[in-house]
Amino acid sequence: MGSTSAENHGTDGTAAVGRRDLIKRSAALGLISVPTMSFLSACASGGGGDDGEKAKAGKKTAKNPLGVNESAPMEFVLFDGGFGKEYAEDAVKIYEKNFPGAKVKFSATQKIQSTLQPRFNQGTPPDLIDNSGAEQMDMGTLVGKNQLADLTPLLDAPSYDDPAKKVRDTLRPGIVEMGQFDGEKVWILYYAYTVYGVWYSRKALTALDEEYPETWDQMLAVCAKAKKKGIAGWTYPGKYPYYIPFSLYPMIAKVGGAEVLDAIDNLEPNAWKHPAVKACFDAYYELYRKGYILRGTPGLDHIQSQTAWAQGKALFLPNGSWVENESANVIPDDFEVTVSAPSGLDSSDKLPFGTIWASGGEPFVVPAKANNGAGGMEQLRIMLSEASSRNFTSKVKSLTAYNGGTDGITLTPGLKAGVAALEKAGQNVVNPRLQDWYVQLQKEKIGVAGLGEMMAGRLTPAEAIKKIQHFADEAAMDDSIKHYKHQ
Repeated sequence: MGSTSAENHGTDGTAAVGRRDLIKRSAALGLISVPTMSFLSACASGGGGDDGEKAKAGKKTAKNPLGVNESAPMEFVLFDGGFGKEYAEDAVKIYEKNFPGAKVKFSATQKIQSTLQPRFNQGTPPDLIDNSGAEQMDMGTLVGKNQLADLTPLLDAPSYDDPAKKVRDTLRPGIVEMGQFDGEKVWILYYAYTVYGVWYSRKALTALDEEYPETWDQMLAVCAKAKKKGIAGWTYPGKYPYYIPFSLYPMIAKVGGAEVLDAIDNLEPNAWKHPAVKACFDAYYELYRKGYILRGTPGLDHIQSQTAWAQGKALFLPNGSWVENESANVIPDDFEVTVSAPSGLDSSDKLPFGTIWASGGEPFVVPAKANNGAGGMEQLRIMLSEASSRNFTSKVKSLTAYNGGTDGITLTPGLKAGVAALEKAGQNVVNPRLQDWYVQLQKEKIGVAGLGEMMAGRLTPAEAIKKIQHFADEAAMDDSIKHYKHQ
């Protein structure tokens, strides 16, 4: 999300704080307004004329396998969120050392779309973009309208550390596939590796003499026990309720099988009417109905909900692994940040406890009309080295797409818990694609207008499902957007 984080957070609060400074609702409709129609129209037109000259290709060598022009300027725009910008600045220094004749322009912003939309329109985008946060540009639209460069040359280039290995062979499982939309071309490189789930304080659960609940009856019992102590069971970013799927979607997969999520991603008719979806919606609605959600949650942004959670006002928080870094200034030293896969319903669930959502986050792209696309890809190749990966993990408490980079690092509690959760999940790791295939549908409609309204008690589960299915059907029939399916 990214960072998404996104989000990202991520993907994805206020402009001054958090990875997921997410999309604001319009005053009239209560719906998110990004991406704007002007951006969609601009993409449809192909992005306008190219006002800059593309850099001439450099000579390909063992140290320069992508043939970067060693004197060409390179521009890198980063989403300034929960992961900060120091890790990227460190990687830029390596680029500058390797290409001392190149001038690098690096900037970080939370306003990705509003900053870069005009430049896409004019045909003068940067060479590398971390497309995350509240104003994340719609990935499906960018791909569908040929706005992005195929990253296959990067993936097939020798890795930064070992020329005998291609970059693609150093990545975590699923990273390459996530960057594909239809066919073999890879449009996005998700740099962070995010573990989504239910985050909690092990200390808080221990104080209640409880372990993390594996079934929903146990979850309700823990929440009831907490309520008697004046502690809410759950909170979440009520202003950005598309955080709820971080635990709800893998619960649906656990109950009904991963194929239920695939059908939802594919926009198949009646996919949202599957019994597993209804059962999980009913379960989450019980949290509202029984008063187990922190009072005022529907009005909280992600920073406020995370702060309330860190202050011990609520036990459980659906979130991604960026939360430990994003909330580091409010999480007590003895909090013992922990993540778990979502609770299931009962022993009839299709998949075992431990089924979790984990996937690439923080999507990096090289625009098709970048003046120095080879330079943008080379910057990514540097970032996918072991040293840069280790630097990222040590500084921001998150894994990267590089399959390694943790040796010699003392893992933080949350990162250690995330690694343990992945080990427990084994093959039962799901990766819903709605959030990158259909951003508006996932955030505005399913998130805010569907789940947000249900969890605030303004829709019943049945009403929410009907509404969300209608949104999905509209998207499926909309010929103005490109549609994608699991292969």
